[in-house]
Amino acid sequence: MKSLPDTPKVSIITMTYNDCAHLEKCVAQILKQDYENIEYIIVDGGSSDGTHEIIQKAAEQLGDKLKWVSEPDQGLYDALNKGIRMATGAIVGLMCDEFADAHVLSDMVRQMQQDGTDGVHGDIDYMADGKVVRKWRMGAGSAKKLRWGWMPGHPTLYVKREVYETYGFYKTDYKIAADYEFMIRILKEDKVSLSYIPRVLVHMFHGEESASTGGLKSYLASFGEGMRALRENHMPHPFITTLRRTCMVLGQFVR
Repeated sequence: MKSLPDTPKVSIITMTYNDCAHLEKCVAQILKQDYENIEYIIVDGGSSDGTHEIIQKAAEQLGDKLKWVSEPDQGLYDALNKGIRMATGAIVGLMCDEFADAHVLSDMVRQMQQDGTDGVHGDIDYMADGKVVRKWRMGAGSAKKLRWGWMPGHPTLYVKREVYETYGFYKTDYKIAADYEFMIRILKEDKVSLSYIPRVLVHMFHGEESASTGGLKSYLASFGEGMRALRENHMPHPFITTLRRTCMVLGQFVR
């Protein structure tokens, strides 16, 4: 894949639907970042609350750095795919929560350039009522960990746009685990290289309504899709790997 330019454009995607308060927080996160060469993409599923007003305000603040669309979609992963298709940056990622500080994007770009890698990821703190309730600590050696049931924290995963052009987008027939399937697909052969930043990059909102943060109930619901993702990518021992993954996730919760 091509090497990154000195100051590559970073495309950041936020998906939203009738959640204007959350969207306003996400926009504020983008404005706080000290990295200048960004493209912010809002994919709205056709909201009927105050979302359009938030988007218009963001347009005034961001100018031509903002792209947006508002129309019905077929769910989270369809919306994310729309955002990726709209992206023109050399690096693409998503933001639906909070960056840990103002330097996250700058640090990501710097690490990728320093290591000559195709993407970057880091750690996550899951937050509820201002407290950390779960800690995602990935560590280095992504591909090896993947075979043991682990994966990068998806909200921290920023990759070259070429990765999507080469390996494809998110499969919309998955309801919960399309991000897991995508990461298996790009990492299973060790051809996509990732840098790891050993610190918290994202504060993620934790709640029962979220398929990715709902604890035991949600992970039991995603167990079958996890095994399917492994089978479709010809990974060995899908049941054992999925069981390991579930146990690792449960071990993240702060007691």
